[in-house]
Amino acid sequence: MAEVFSTLTRMPGKHRIGAAQAMLFIGSIRERLSIIAWMATSTPHEASAALGIVGGGIYDAMLAHCALKAQAETIYGWNGRHYAQCGPEITRRLRTP
Repeated sequence: MAEVFSTLTRMPGKHRIGAAQAMLFIGSIRERLSIIAWMATSTPHEASAALGIVGGGIYDAMLAHCALKAQAETIYGWNGRHYAQCGPEITRRLRTP
């Protein structure tokens, strides 16, 4: 949810929305999707570090980790380069919206 909020409230120009609007959108997402959580012993950070993922790529790695945990068939994302670092199990599921 933090990634959605961040993206919506920092979009360029006329596409940027305010915090209140972003929260309404997040509420709509929560009604339609399941929230996936992981235990402190099951974080994507160790695997990401081993793969050489640094910086902002950790956010896409976290999303990829949650998608695998949820057994998602398809992962939608624009940053294919970050997702490709997560390995073939992720890249074969990745689609650009």
